[in-house]
Amino acid sequence: MKKAVYENPLISRYSSKEMLYVFSPDFKFRTWRKLWVALAESEQRLGLPISKAQIAELKKNQDAINYAVAEKRERETRHDVMSHVYAYGKQCPKAAGIIHLGATSAYVGDNTDLIQMKDAFGLVRARLFKVIGNLSRFAHQYRAMPALAYTHFQPAQLTTIGKRATLWIQELLMDLSDLDYYLSGLKFLGVKGTTGTQASFLELFNGNHAKVKKLDALVARAAGFAATFGVSGQTYSRKVDSRALAVLSGIAQSAHKMTNDIRLLQSLKEMEEPFEKKQIGSSAMAYKRNPMRSERVASLARFVMALTSSVNHTAATQWFERTLDDSANKRLAVCEAFLAADAILILLENISSNLVVYPRIIEERIKAELPFMATENILMEAVKRGGNRQELHEKIRRYSMEAGAEVKLHGRKNDLLERIARDPAFRLDFLRIRKLMAPAAYTGRSSQQVVEFLNAEVRPLLRRRKGALALAEVKLKV
Repeated sequence: MKKAVYENPLISRYSSKEMLYVFSPDFKFRTWRKLWVALAESEQRLGLPISKAQIAELKKNQDAINYAVAEKRERETRHDVMSHVYAYGKQCPKAAGIIHLGATSAYVGDNTDLIQMKDAFGLVRARLFKVIGNLSRFAHQYRAMPALAYTHFQPAQLTTIGKRATLWIQELLMDLSDLDYYLSGLKFLGVKGTTGTQASFLELFNGNHAKVKKLDALVARAAGFAATFGVSGQTYSRKVDSRALAVLSGIAQSAHKMTNDIRLLQSLKEMEEPFEKKQIGSSAMAYKRNPMRSERVASLARFVMALTSSVNHTAATQWFERTLDDSANKRLAVCEAFLAADAILILLENISSNLVVYPRIIEERIKAELPFMATENILMEAVKRGGNRQELHEKIRRYSMEAGAEVKLHGRKNDLLERIARDPAFRLDFLRIRKLMAPAAYTGRSSQQVVEFLNAEVRPLLRRRKGALALAEVKLKV
């Protein structure tokens, strides 16, 4: 089928249906109507002359949005909110005069944005838990398997496969903490009026400040928020958006770091991401198993991180109580950051659910490098047997350089241990040296750290998550 217009890959390829719906026009306009119903009900409760029949009419037509009428009206008026007020009024002739009563466009626009971000973070949070759970099982399974650790991408000492995975988990836990902190402080705009002074609502309630404050609280509660911003301009502060994207950027950073590690390990043939039976790695090189999922994560992560600068500039350049140069930018930056973060976590969930480890390759790489790493233990053992530390240290330095040259210049095996064993100054035979070469002796507390970390920081969190989900299901059944 011919496609002659640009297609956003976040929509067509990467993001989930659930996240796409949160930022869909249908979600937005249905939320507008929920907010108009909540406003009318709250105003009626506080004594404004709004009848039960008007409320009933609004509720009856709340979900039957007459899009064609709204779109036709918007082409004439160039105002989306008033076009939907008009369309809703056409369906509700009794209530037409009280729809959006006292409110400005930001009442539905900004409050809907806040609802969208809250719901979107709920989806992000659920996916984060899945990835953390997958990696936790992986870390525990491989908690004791020795592997080379790298600094500067040079073999340094030994770690374990599981210990490395805990480093990925730890960063995701930081992101989860940032996300929860953001949600714990997320407030509703509420009903603030044209410049945030609530003057229109104060007029409606004949100067009754208490009723205006109560209206603010009632509408927020109806939308699922515990509190509203105490002060605002016409809109909520755009720092709310920049803080949201800072959380998403943090997730992107963690994902990028994790998948970069996997890409490097896949090149070393120590570990790789899942590879489907019929998957094609390269159009030219049929043997290749490219880390395409991890590469896609890195690509999307850069996109999310870059979007933060856009909302940062928007937050910094708002004029006084409101300016409209935020609108088009928000429609792109905020929703696409959530869509891309959703896509990243979908990929991470897939990758983390079936990581492939190649123990034999890892063992061979350890054998090639461990002689260099074992020299400290060899030195200590030789000193115990009466050797001079300074003299032996110089010998090990010289032998290490010579053995390294054999490997790098001539492609021969690492013969450092044989060189040491032949030197009587060390008073160690080759058999004794070999006993000092068990890889597990060089991983420090890696295995214990994995268990302690999972038990102290990860498993309690996952248990609370399962408990919360179970409680939610019970509440739903009731």
